[in-house]
Amino acid sequence: MFESLKVIELATVLAGPAVGMFFAELGAEVIKIEHPSLPDVTRSWKLPSENDQDTVSAYFSSVNYRKQYRKMDLTSAEGVSEIRSLIQTADILLLNFKKGDDLKFGLTSTEIWKLNPRIIIGKITGFGDDSDRVAYDLILQAESGLMSMNGTPESGPVKMPVAFIDVLAAHQLKEGLLVALIERLTSRKGQEVSVSLYDTAVSSLVNQASNYLMEGHVPQRIGSLHPNIAPYGELFTTTDHKQVTFAIGSNRHFEGLCTFLGLPELVSDERFSDNAYRVKNRTALFGILQTAIAQHTSGRLNFAMQEQHIPFGIIRSLDEVFTDPMAQSLVRTEQIAGKTTQRVTSIAFKRHGN
Repeated sequence: MFESLKVIELATVLAGPAVGMFFAELGAEVIKIEHPSLPDVTRSWKLPSENDQDTVSAYFSSVNYRKQYRKMDLTSAEGVSEIRSLIQTADILLLNFKKGDDLKFGLTSTEIWKLNPRIIIGKITGFGDDSDRVAYDLILQAESGLMSMNGTPESGPVKMPVAFIDVLAAHQLKEGLLVALIERLTSRKGQEVSVSLYDTAVSSLVNQASNYLMEGHVPQRIGSLHPNIAPYGELFTTTDHKQVTFAIGSNRHFEGLCTFLGLPELVSDERFSDNAYRVKNRTALFGILQTAIAQHTSGRLNFAMQEQHIPFGIIRSLDEVFTDPMAQSLVRTEQIAGKTTQRVTSIAFKRHGN
């Protein structure tokens, strides 16, 4: 799709490289630039099981795929000449510079457009273009309210086990760059698209933000439970000792679940007759449902819930996830520096012609 597109990636860690990988997967030529002695720091972010001598890590591999790798010192005359030459023929330049680095390297947007007026500049910052504050995903999860909501009353604040804000920032920048590419078809001019991790984090609060903005509701840590829906996120244990969960989003779902469990009386019980009542009485409802669910295997529940189109899931570990052919179909394998690397695709959408 993007075989004629040339992308220069002057970005490290996760968000910027994830954008580069997205375009690479769609056929673009993506050239990742790293300092000769200070390469992308995630090359060294290794599990204890990884070989210390390898120049790539599993973390690095997760967002680097189908790219060319070049070493370049932007503080040297040779490096400046090389990067300026690349910019002259590129379509997109990805940056996650610290504040002031663009001036230090002579790569302000104005200077870049003098070299190539059609180039689209994609920037990722921590707290906006005017802030020099160092930002990592953890810090944004902390300061955007996400950690305060995540976890249980006993656990205290908990971060999500993936760099959630980095992933979302990459998606935001991809969307902005795609819009810029469309606009360039008629304007023939480049533009700058800038995304901050802070704006990304706050914009991801969606329904929790509206619960607060409209009702003054400050969410507390309630584990996997949903503040507006029940049962939704409760963890039940089956007779084969699996943990399972339901997303009962409608009265029809609830009626179907109760009918299967042999509890039709719950549908007319005033404590549970509507979602609002179920939220208020979710603790009592959990106890009743758990007793019934404990009589069934996870496999039996899975079959029955799919048959009745009731949202249901078995809690799976990653080794269980990647035994599924659907998950395996999303794995991409590539040799980098002689090492076999694997990651999941950055492209989840499917395209079909007419």
